[in-house]
Amino acid sequence: MTALERHEIALGDPRYPQQLLRVERPPAVLYCIGDTSLLAPGLAVVGSRRQTPYGRECTALLAGRAARSGVVIISGAAVGCDQSAHRAAIDCGGRTVAVLGCGADLDYPPSARALLRTMRRGHLVVSELPWGAPPARWTFPERNRIIAGLAAALLVVEASLPSGTFSTADHALHAGTEVLAVPGSILSPLSRGTNRLIRDGAGVIAEEADLDLALSRCGLLETAQPRGHGHEIPRALSPLETILAASPLTVDEVAAELACSVPDALKTLALLELQGSVRRSADGRYRYAGGEAGR
Repeated sequence: MTALERHEIALGDPRYPQQLLRVERPPAVLYCIGDTSLLAPGLAVVGSRRQTPYGRECTALLAGRAARSGVVIISGAAVGCDQSAHRAAIDCGGRTVAVLGCGADLDYPPSARALLRTMRRGHLVVSELPWGAPPARWTFPERNRIIAGLAAALLVVEASLPSGTFSTADHALHAGTEVLAVPGSILSPLSRGTNRLIRDGAGVIAEEADLDLALSRCGLLETAQPRGHGHEIPRALSPLETILAASPLTVDEVAAELACSVPDALKTLALLELQGSVRRSADGRYRYAGGEAGR
């Protein structure tokens, strides 16, 4: 397959992903640029465009973990969570699929230009819209059903109330795709949607082990092949871990570095403490825990 080869995969084509037949109105044609072998069930990761530092850390942690296990990461290339999920997969040597609300040959949104050009060369960009079709308000809710249909599981990292993310979750439920959600503070507007999903029965992803169990339950870890070099693949450091590796900081200093509130900084630190990559010292400063992060 050449670098930017275009594919038009119609219903009935052996390459057409069978899992898409579960959605309402399966696309008549998929317009694809990239590696069409990635049209296999994967993990869809979606969330808010107004991503918080907590949401960014969770997305990098969880999408990266799944991608390192060989699970294909599916999202929509939108600003915020979507782009973070794609980059987490790419940064750890994993594979990722972007489903667009415009032609697969267009760089939209503009902030995703470099990301999409990378994905067309080593990953996959997909749309049900013909080449050159411009984005419109109605195309994005329609795009969401394809994201949900391609996935064996859907992970919602952050969502407000109301949120377009619920459109994707509804399509996932209709298609029989398992819905997972990351819990958050009841004081955070961007956690109200995920907390509501959990209340309504979504699987709780409160730590990496929860994700592993969910992926195994969906059959994704059974079929996935680990990505990267060697048998033990350390995950990439998150932005906060990189900062703390350079110098221990107080929570106020962490908030200043991340340009967020102290409560948001505390939530992000708590997540990293749970995974064992950050420790709080007796002097109140937070320190990177070194090699323990890769366990």
